[in-house]
Amino acid sequence: MTSDAAIRVDDVSFTYVGGAAPAVRNVSFEIARGEIFGFLGPSGAGKSTMQKVLMRLLLGHTGHVEVLGRRLQDWDTDYYERIGVCFELPTNYRKLTARENLDFFAALYDGETHQSGALLDLVGLGGDADKRVEQFSKGMQIRLNFARALLHKPVLLFLDEPTAGLDPANARRIRDLIREQQAAGTTIFLTTHDMTVADELCDRVAFIVEGALGVVDAPAALKQRHGRRSVRVETEDAAGDGTHEFPLDGLGQDRAFLDLIASKRIRTIHSQEPTLEEIFIQVTGRGLE
Repeated sequence: MTSDAAIRVDDVSFTYVGGAAPAVRNVSFEIARGEIFGFLGPSGAGKSTMQKVLMRLLLGHTGHVEVLGRRLQDWDTDYYERIGVCFELPTNYRKLTARENLDFFAALYDGETHQSGALLDLVGLGGDADKRVEQFSKGMQIRLNFARALLHKPVLLFLDEPTAGLDPANARRIRDLIREQQAAGTTIFLTTHDMTVADELCDRVAFIVEGALGVVDAPAALKQRHGRRSVRVETEDAAGDGTHEFPLDGLGQDRAFLDLIASKRIRTIHSQEPTLEEIFIQVTGRGLE
């Protein structure tokens, strides 16, 4: 294991009791300390299973796992002092207020915790701190889940679809908070099928389909590898709109391109960069349904 690795997974498989085939099979990857690592795939691909293995919610995997410099099976309950978890579905006590939920969970930790009011302000729930959770919308409960994951200042965060069900403004708030956690040195393991979130947040991504990894790389590197090296220009003039495409290589010496931008009104100009979703389909042959 390299010195800067937070997680190392080597040839790991896991099969549920009664399962005909492994839910994850022969999976290997490494996550650097302070990295946001995206585990991407459609529903049922094995994302949540791998995450639950790493959180020690599923026991009995084969292969080797090290987390924070220690074999996973050698950790005791002190493991949960170091990791924070935000599940996709809300897991709050509905009869308690938001503040009471956070104060209750804070009491379970031995180490220092954040003040509940400060965390609720961070996720935009400060004005609802003393409202019962049963009165919360799903989006409010998801934000409370996220606040709870940060409560004990973990060094490793597991986030499962952290922006699913949120309106655009609150999704942006959560993405900004994830970046702030990374800037403070936190390592983040993020599972999602939302390629836009992954593209914006992740330093590297892993594609998983039917329990097996297809590729592990940085989003920018994947786009360079699978994109077309061309530029598309959309123009407009009295004669109407037009679309033109030019090779990216040698673009500065391409006389047709130079004449076009000198003589036409340019509406848009873009390199032909694929989205992560398009790359996922190209690499795995599967969609994200």
